[in-house]
Amino acid sequence: MHIILNSFGSSLRKENGLFLIATADGKQLISPEKVRSISISRGAQISSDAALLAIENEIDVFFVEKNGKPTGRVWSVKYGSVSTIRRKQLEFISHPKAVGWIKELVSKKIDNQAALLLSLATKNGDDDKLIDRTINKLDDYKRKIAEAKAEYVHELAPTLRGWEGAAGRAYFAGLNYFLPTSYKFAERSQHPAHDLFNALLNYGYGMLYGKVEGALIKAGIDPYAGIMHRDDYNRPVLAFDVIELYRIWIDHTVMSIACQEVLDADCYSVRDDGSFWLENMGKRILIQSVNDYLDEVVRYEGADRSRANHIDLYAQRLAQVFLKTNAE
Repeated sequence: MHIILNSFGSSLRKENGLFLIATADGKQLISPEKVRSISISRGAQISSDAALLAIENEIDVFFVEKNGKPTGRVWSVKYGSVSTIRRKQLEFISHPKAVGWIKELVSKKIDNQAALLLSLATKNGDDDKLIDRTINKLDDYKRKIAEAKAEYVHELAPTLRGWEGAAGRAYFAGLNYFLPTSYKFAERSQHPAHDLFNALLNYGYGMLYGKVEGALIKAGIDPYAGIMHRDDYNRPVLAFDVIELYRIWIDHTVMSIACQEVLDADCYSVRDDGSFWLENMGKRILIQSVNDYLDEVVRYEGADRSRANHIDLYAQRLAQVFLKTNAE
């Protein structure tokens, strides 16, 4: 379960060892054993006792802005306590092995995009031809990535970003083709979004950033020391790298919401500058949809695990990759 406090005046307190949620609609008691994360927007409150209860139960607590992106978090002091991992992480950033890691990550992102496009196949000749053309473009960028050579990431990063961006434009053009008219968009837009589809994507990605950052922290990794994203001051740039593996989960969820056309005019607003913003009901629908998708148990590496757990396991393995940087 994920607790979301995004209405003005809502609060979270501790009562008899349980979380007490108070909103305008009433009160609810929830056992901390059932909670995976807590998201708190402006105008909502959390007591120190509730925050400590979350820490004791290793529950992520996020403070989020209106775009869904975390601006702060509360976590246990024991997270990231193994300094050896962070030292090895810094060594890895400037190690030749980092080139292979980032190439694999970007290639996997493109594979995920191709898979989502294939899932949209309709057995309609024109539709399938468009999908085939788009996937051919993605495969071409994947081939370029595989053939690219460099000793260090900083030598290759600008080129990789260019290919990644070009692949992304082709991919989103493919998605746009299958969207209902009210969700179609001219281009990918961020902060602010220029359409409803991008507003949903931006908020969903914001949620995912928080989950990836939390997994890295728990694994003892510094999310502020990135590998390809390295130049953003005071931002969790490693989370910007790792999130590329999982953006597809948000894309899938948002496509599902859009194709079902479940949002009405009360779910979003359009500002004077033409930007689109989700309102409380729209956020509620998206948050619930994303969390349901992340909580779904699927087969992974021979075991049944939730998708959210995949991120934690990846972060743990990445910590081991850092520790073995110079051991082989």
